[in-house]
Amino acid sequence: MSMDVNNLDPVAVVVAPTPASASRGSLVWLVNFRLGLGLLILAIMGLGSFILPNFAPVDPSLQASYMRNLPVSGIHLLGTNALGQDIFWFLVFGIRNSLTLGILVAVGVTIIATLVGLSAGYIGGKFERIVMLFVDTFITMPLLPILIILGALIRGNTSFLTVGIIIVLFGWAWDARTVRSMALSLREREFINMARFSGANTMQILLREIFPYVSAYMVVGFINTVLFAINIEATLAVIGLSKVEVPTLGSIIFWALNYNALFTGQYVWLVAPIIATITLFLGLFLTSTGFNQAFASKRGVS
Repeated sequence: MSMDVNNLDPVAVVVAPTPASASRGSLVWLVNFRLGLGLLILAIMGLGSFILPNFAPVDPSLQASYMRNLPVSGIHLLGTNALGQDIFWFLVFGIRNSLTLGILVAVGVTIIATLVGLSAGYIGGKFERIVMLFVDTFITMPLLPILIILGALIRGNTSFLTVGIIIVLFGWAWDARTVRSMALSLREREFINMARFSGANTMQILLREIFPYVSAYMVVGFINTVLFAINIEATLAVIGLSKVEVPTLGSIIFWALNYNALFTGQYVWLVAPIIATITLFLGLFLTSTGFNQAFASKRGVS
């Protein structure tokens, strides 16, 4: 039985969904190998570091809790260090604190960068020039020498919160410049002019019209900032600016280096946090690039 194409209802032909268009309307487009593997790594490390501390027998930051330099065993999964601390529990708490710091810093950086970038890019004029002067100033600052000077000035007299504030202070400018560039390209679009002529104020246009277009980038930027914050905290711990008494991935490396773990045969003390850091970075990197690949695929770029 043949079908006459000319007698088909054109409306029915247009609205008939295809598998591709149906999947685009759901979250199926987000699924890819990189993103799945990255989220799996982060889920294992994140959930483990937030759940396992509830079962810790003692506070891992306390020294002389166990005999020193005990080997790997069923009781001490990674042995103990020269300070009498269980390396496994110190590492678990360290991953949790590093992730917490990274997430808090990423929230602060994302909020500041979004507000500054969107407002500067959309408002423009003298306001944009003044804002971008501050942005460019923070971008051009040599970060490492400044951190070394701060470490020498307040060595051992800072708090974990202060470390987070310092990282936010030096970490928001790059994202703000990128968001500003995106807002510049959007503010002359026709739908922005329509919203402006409809009576929408600046805040409404920024939140309702422009922000949805930059939100995909901010998700990727948020993940990258978590990675940046963990990396910077580890650097600060090594130079003594971070509060090394608080278990973090950086403070474990700090104590291992100060007690010459490699020369005394305490390889696990130094290698374990390095492996954990690399694995965490891999999970964050795969998640970031996975989201980026998914967003690019949705836009039809790849």
